[in-house]
Order: sequence, then structure tokens, then C-alpha cells
Amino acid sequence: MQALHTAATGMAAQELNVQVISNNIANLRTTGFKKQTAAFEDLIYEHVRRVGAQASDQGTILPVGVDIGGGVKTVGTPRSMTQGTLSQTGNDLDLAISGEGFFKILMPDGTFQYTRDGTFQMDNQGRIVTAGGNPVQPTITIPNNASGITVNEQGQVTVTLPGSTTNTNLGQIGVTRFINKAGLQPVGSNQFVETTSSGTPQDGTANSEGYGKITQGSLEQANVDVVSEMSDLIAAQRAYEMNAKVISAADQMMQSTTALFR
Repeated sequence: MQALHTAATGMAAQELNVQVISNNIANLRTTGFKKQTAAFEDLIYEHVRRVGAQASDQGTILPVGVDIGGGVKTVGTPRSMTQGTLSQTGNDLDLAISGEGFFKILMPDGTFQYTRDGTFQMDNQGRIVTAGGNPVQPTITIPNNASGITVNEQGQVTVTLPGSTTNTNLGQIGVTRFINKAGLQPVGSNQFVETTSSGTPQDGTANSEGYGKITQGSLEQANVDVVSEMSDLIAAQRAYEMNAKVISAADQMMQSTTALFR
């Protein structure tokens, strides 16, 4: 019975849906995390009677057809890149982007990855790095005798050096944007890599046209809405249960049919 296969595709789809929702909830407190949703589409149809076909020798046309659907499949898990709320931390090297853009990170193999997680620190060389020790681009080194680290909305890093009454500019943290940021590939550690879908990276200056501003002493929280996720979870659970009931009903119908022809 085709209903068994059709309902099975529904159960598989909702199982994946629950997995996506559970990942969103698990990352509720992950800095810079961007939630995902599961997107579905219907499978190919069996056209028993095609709509618009000739219905009689007199040339009458079928106003509706008989189309039997084959179920559902997952077509993607698009990521929502909406802005998360900013949470103040007071740490000098905690940075958040308000608006468009990502921090650019240099990896050990010479490639670049991109992140919204601005939980930065200094390594043993004084460089501003991620929690994984990878330098933020462009690489900025803070002298070990510096104090009063300041990062303005344009990403300019200034410090006060001993014996100086003025601030010293050490460089400017860049911001990178993409034409299709939802096309970035997540690779873990709150970081993404470019793909053909995302387009090429466009490096720019924070707080300039088309680029977000940098806020020092704050971090961007995950854009996960707990109430929405719980509501979606309940809906996915109900859909899964209904598909399971369809399988049970179809199985009982098959058993009844088999009993009739014994």
C-alpha cells in the first residue's frame, strides 16, 4: 500500500525537523549562533487522471484531475542570519557586530573563516585571536606594556603606552560581508567558510555604508526564540505521531484485505 511509504517519508521528514530544532535549542547560549529551519517539498505525483484532459468524445474537459502524492522530502535547512541581541560583558576584547558583516579569521592552513562570535583574547604574542587561537584579520598585536585598550565603532584599536599622553593606533579590525550570507557553510567553532552560493567575500570597514558597526564590551547572542522553537517542536511531534497513525491504519487495512481473500 502506497500510504505506508508516503507516511514513512513524513515521519523521516519530521525526525529531521526535530533534529534541527534540538540543535537550535542546544545552542541557545552560543555566542553568534544563527538558527536553522527545515524546509520541505512534496514528492513526485502519480497522475491517474490529468487535469485538462478530454473527458468524453464530445470534447468535454476534466475540470480537476486525480493526482496521488508520493510524500515529502527535505530540500534544505536554511539558516536565519537575523541580528541577535547584544549582551554587555565589559571585557575589552569582547566585540559584537551590529548589522551586516563577519569577523575574518586566519586559519593555520592559510585559509580564512568567518564568524559573528567576537569572544576574542590575546595570545602569548599579544595578537588578538579567537578562542581557538586563530588571529583576527588584519592581525593586530598589542604591546605587553599597553593599557586602556579601546576599539571604536569602525574597528580601530588604540592603546595607551607608558610615557605617552595620547592614544596609539595599532590597526583596524576589518569586517567582511557576502552577497548571500545564508549560503555560507558552517564548519563548527561558530565559524563559516565561503561557498559558491555565498559569493566572494567583500572586505570593508565597520560602520561604513553596507557594513555593521563594532560594539566593544558586548557579545551577540544567538538569534533563537525559545517560545517559537518549543512551539515548532510540539508541531513536529504531532506531525510525526499523525504519520505513525497513518502507517498503523494502512497496515490494519492491508491485514483486513488479506483476510478477506484467504
